[in-house]
Amino acid sequence: MIANAFDTEITETTEALTGPWRQPRQMLQAQTYDAHASIHDDATAQKLGFKGGTIEGPTHFSQFAPLGARLWGQAWFESGCLSAHYRSVCYEGEEVQAILSKPLPGTNQSLIQMVKRDGTEVLRGTASVGDTMAATALETRLGELKPLADPVILRDVKVAQTSRRQTVRMAFDQNMGDLYPFSLRQKLAVITENSPYYSGADNPSSNPWGRAIIPMEMLSVLFQYRSKDDPLPTKGPAVGLFADQEIRLIKGPLFVDEEYEVEREVVALSGSRRTESAWAKTRVFDKAGAVVATMLLNMATLKESYAPYEQEHRLLYGDTGR
Repeated sequence: MIANAFDTEITETTEALTGPWRQPRQMLQAQTYDAHASIHDDATAQKLGFKGGTIEGPTHFSQFAPLGARLWGQAWFESGCLSAHYRSVCYEGEEVQAILSKPLPGTNQSLIQMVKRDGTEVLRGTASVGDTMAATALETRLGELKPLADPVILRDVKVAQTSRRQTVRMAFDQNMGDLYPFSLRQKLAVITENSPYYSGADNPSSNPWGRAIIPMEMLSVLFQYRSKDDPLPTKGPAVGLFADQEIRLIKGPLFVDEEYEVEREVVALSGSRRTESAWAKTRVFDKAGAVVATMLLNMATLKESYAPYEQEHRLLYGDTGR
């Protein structure tokens, strides 16, 4: 018998679906890249003005999964899309709540929001299934970007740069490396919204596909797993964070212990007072060569985390860049 996807308590009104308050777990304290600690390490984060190590953005995607499944059923797992702009960081111990507005009649896209107890907005964006005529939150945002001027950290990165194809796989007990120093089984032990669909290997009849599927938040891990094997030519060491992220299933779901290929393309460069951002689109292919999913990710690098930033900006452009 196929199980219900989630047993999450959901509050439904005429306007929206709202999930319960949850406390996401921080699992990236030991994350390293470019041979240094990351924004998820307490000491590194505190040096940059944060209270402590931050919870990785896609961790929050799990709280939207029960809402999407309630609204769209099986289609959510096969062609669901979450498109989010991260508005503020979240720390372990803080409670957050996911809200999914109901779509207008005849549409298949909704607004999403996540908030803390004090009303602070953690993220906002859109959720959808299938082909939609409306632009997603990040498709709209891409058209409104402030172009990157006077790049220092990203001065050698160009739009349309594309990585080589890489083979990726996620097994239950596979440690996902320096970027993600934990396994899927360890994540499922603490994930905010678990589902029998995620452990289908133990009971093949527990979901419509007869195999364990990868949670959407862990798709981010799968797609980024080997990114440092073919990195962008950025200057460093410097600390980055996810500022915007969209994961779209096209021929989903994606399965545990299944082999896929990924490639990344830089689709935009943008900047702000504190960051230089490279927007990369990851395309995911199955064994037959069909695109089964995509991810749009804005990795924003903090200027202040790159020690020679001001000196190099002055050499390149004649001022401090502040």
